[in-house]
Amino acid sequence: MARTVIIEAHGGPEVLKLVGRPVGDPGPGELRIRHMACGLNFIDVYQRTGLYPMTLPAALGMEAAGVVEAVGPGVTHVKPGDRVAYAAQPPGAYAEARVMPAAQVCPLPDGISFDEGAAMMLKGMTVHYLFRRTTPLKAGDTVLFHAAAGGVGLLACQWARAEGITLIATAGSDEKCRLALDHGAAHAINYRTEDFVARVKDLTGGKGVDVVMDAVGKDTFDGSLNCLKPFGMLISFGNASGKVPPLDIGVLAAKGSLKVTRQTIFTHIADHATCQQMAQELFDMVLSAKVKIRIDQRFPLAEVAEAHRALEARATTGQTILTL
Repeated sequence: MARTVIIEAHGGPEVLKLVGRPVGDPGPGELRIRHMACGLNFIDVYQRTGLYPMTLPAALGMEAAGVVEAVGPGVTHVKPGDRVAYAAQPPGAYAEARVMPAAQVCPLPDGISFDEGAAMMLKGMTVHYLFRRTTPLKAGDTVLFHAAAGGVGLLACQWARAEGITLIATAGSDEKCRLALDHGAAHAINYRTEDFVARVKDLTGGKGVDVVMDAVGKDTFDGSLNCLKPFGMLISFGNASGKVPPLDIGVLAAKGSLKVTRQTIFTHIADHATCQQMAQELFDMVLSAKVKIRIDQRFPLAEVAEAHRALEARATTGQTILTL
């Protein structure tokens, strides 16, 4: 039996329940992993609330790090005893141990701790696809990144600095703005006290930015479009403030032949070889110290509801993990 966090109904943090579940043995293409730490992400909140509906009852959690206990037939890239980390479907990472598909589970280098591995996979590979796979970006380009003091944001600030990209950060307090600047943002805007559209136009001499990376959603979407230069791209990859309303596609023409895309990590990592390559490039960035994993909050697995409350209240910075 392994302690596992499940939900039996969609709702607030109070629906999270810690139960004992049998683990079993891996079948073809599967492995059994003993977790050492689990990551916390906004997608977990979306699934809990029903924004992303799930078949209930359901286990939650999309990323973790630990040790392989057993592998099923056909699994050759990892073996029992290996240190590994993952961000992958299906949910179920909030657990002491689990059986899961092996394809997206990645060998974890010795130079990266289990806590770092659990904190970095989903957010780090998200940053990877934002900067390397969604639209061409090169040194000298300018990016606007919303909620830049969060887990994805602080990684993005460092990634942009390492690749010579000018990143303009937004955050909800002066303290969070300083955090983004400390991690590599070229400029930071407190969206609670400043009009971020006007400030972006001022910073770019009225031209706008090449790309906006927006996981906030409803509250920032229209402003994000207004920050783009002609032919610029808005990359939407989350809905922290709520779902974006339907879009009149003609608006994109009127604002300068703009492009909009809605991305998800799980499309990018669906192919085994691509996932492993993305993870290796992420690990290389961390091992080279170009990107450092900042873990600002740790909650015991039994306090997962408190962890969700803190995340939803935007009371967290950097990464948050659940300890076992």
